[in-house]
Amino acid sequence: MLIPMLAAIVAITPLAIDMYLPAMSTLALGFDTDITTVQQSLSIYLAGYALGMLIFGPLADKIGRRPLVIFGLLGFTIISLLIALSTSIEQFLILRFAQALIGAAATVVVPGYIKEIYGDNTAKGMSYVSLIMMLAPLLAPTLGSLIMELGDWHLIFLSQSCYAITLLVLVLFKLKMPSDKDLGSRSQKTFLGGYYTVFARNGVKLNLSSGVLTSFAFFCYLTASPFIYMEVFNLDKSLFAILFSTNVGALMLANIVNSRVVSRFGSKRMLHVSTFFGVIAATGLLAVNLLDLSYHFTVLMLIPLMGSLGVMSVNADAIVLMKFKQETGTATAVIGTLRFGFGAVAGPLLAYFYDGTAVPFAALMLGAILLVGLCQFFQSTLSKNKTL
Repeated sequence: MLIPMLAAIVAITPLAIDMYLPAMSTLALGFDTDITTVQQSLSIYLAGYALGMLIFGPLADKIGRRPLVIFGLLGFTIISLLIALSTSIEQFLILRFAQALIGAAATVVVPGYIKEIYGDNTAKGMSYVSLIMMLAPLLAPTLGSLIMELGDWHLIFLSQSCYAITLLVLVLFKLKMPSDKDLGSRSQKTFLGGYYTVFARNGVKLNLSSGVLTSFAFFCYLTASPFIYMEVFNLDKSLFAILFSTNVGALMLANIVNSRVVSRFGSKRMLHVSTFFGVIAATGLLAVNLLDLSYHFTVLMLIPLMGSLGVMSVNADAIVLMKFKQETGTATAVIGTLRFGFGAVAGPLLAYFYDGTAVPFAALMLGAILLVGLCQFFQSTLSKNKTL
């Protein structure tokens, strides 16, 4: 019961991002503005979410996770309701920022709870949560479209409000962990002191970099895939949706595999192995596009590549979180903010190297994964030197 509930809490972010995508043109008409202004609400949401994580991560370490989950879900409920009642684009954009900022209070504590439940097998718990959470971005646009068939865009945000209040009721009755009452487990560090502790801890920086680079590669795929499939390979929207779902399926399968075997082999070995296969798949992706082969070969390379990225991501994060006992909220904030920040760089870089083919996209993904391999090589070297 706990893991599905924690996954559902984290899922408020992809639901808030993806559910209203089918309603963007309707929103533009309703607010008498252009669609590019409405599209800015995506960037505004991500900025609010990143700032929220930075604020609430250290706060969770000081006052406990449960108050922040309750505050975040209650705030998300109220603000989603206010968004549904907004009458101007200015109100809409301000409220979207607030929705993300306060919603981050609920989601930033989830990895800490997972670590508390699974202990040394944190990567296993992270895989379960990632597996369930991936259903959200897969289903959200479809849910948004169905809601639009029943009514107007207001219903989308009303449904988000109902979703959050349902979770809040579950949290109040079901989410009761030992750490919520254990005052001794709280961090005594200052706001900046918590961040200094995270960055200064041995074995964090290179593993943190591995997770961030993995996220950059993933955002390259998210940003470029519609263009690659529909413009470069001239596929229709229906086939694109099928292929996109196939890659999400590869991510989900990878998390299932990781959850089954990580307890046996450990996160470090799983990260190394998945990085190795990621390099092979990304090299293949670049090669088939340099040779200008049909889209079938790109699809065949992307399936193992996305699976590798899924395993790399959860294990890199788990290794970092296992380094902390009292600063898991701050560590989660650092991971989340850097992931979103570097993910946002993917779009401009892809635009800069644009040449009308899929080669820049493949090259950037390969470069990111090679850098992950380099980070892991240096991390292993440092670890060996310390044991000598």
